[in-house]
Amino acid sequence: MAVETLPRSLSAAAAGRRSAAQQARAENRTLTRLTIGPSPWVRAAALGALVVMAVLWLLPLAWGAVTSFKHEAEAALPASWWPAQGWTLDAYRQVLGNSELLGWMWNSLVVAVLVTALTVLISAMAAFAFSQTVFKGRGLLQFLTVASIMMPGQILIVPLFKQMQAMGLVDTFAGIVLPQVVAPVMVFILKRFFDAIPGELLDAARIDGAGTWRLFWTIVLPLSKSILVAVAIFVFIGAWNNFLWPFIVTTDPQFMTLPVGLSTVKNAYGVQYAQNMASAMIAALPLLVVFMLFQRRIVQGVATTGMGGQ
Repeated sequence: MAVETLPRSLSAAAAGRRSAAQQARAENRTLTRLTIGPSPWVRAAALGALVVMAVLWLLPLAWGAVTSFKHEAEAALPASWWPAQGWTLDAYRQVLGNSELLGWMWNSLVVAVLVTALTVLISAMAAFAFSQTVFKGRGLLQFLTVASIMMPGQILIVPLFKQMQAMGLVDTFAGIVLPQVVAPVMVFILKRFFDAIPGELLDAARIDGAGTWRLFWTIVLPLSKSILVAVAIFVFIGAWNNFLWPFIVTTDPQFMTLPVGLSTVKNAYGVQYAQNMASAMIAALPLLVVFMLFQRRIVQGVATTGMGGQ
């Protein structure tokens, strides 16, 4: 009897998944009609506009990729799109022959991973405190957190540098990482998500004897995997591409991240355009891999958090 029941349960589960997928596609079609209208002409015009914008966005990337395969002398010529002298990998050989490049990539990976882990952890704990606990001064702290979102980051550069200098953290990974882990935007986004968690679920856990830490680690975080992954992806991308703060706080090439190191790629003949483009293509590969692996999560994160402009 159990053997006969198992295929039935599996087929029922498969049918349920197909039904859910069909329902999701129907909802997407309905949302599309509500967004741009039912007319096929309107949808065609919207699709055409999106294609044009995508092409305009891809043109600089295509130009950079083509330039990286040019000879150095030809890359410096103005209005030169297609490589008249033929394709070459000389720029990539020169860049990969630079022993400092792999070190810069490793530094960027270490910094991005540390910033992502600490930012997600600190932001989640702060958001949980604002959302699910009551303490004196909570309203004031929430106001300061939201107000700090409107403060330009450039204002804090000089105070942060003086603080890192006083603590002896200039030219260290700690000096690069610590100022980047404070992210009020992420705290606000996570708090808004935590507010939607049913209070009855947390009350039931409290009745069973769960404390604050257990509520946070065993209930809130598992229920928030989607938003945590979205926040982690955006933080990682921002930390990997961050140039200004690592440029200010590091002078030793041993601690330079990839964006900072690439800005120093010059030789006796000045800027090498083909090598710069080859370096940029290599630097973009990790982010391309992240996007390919987490494409659905990134799209969901943009839709959920509204961080499309980050």
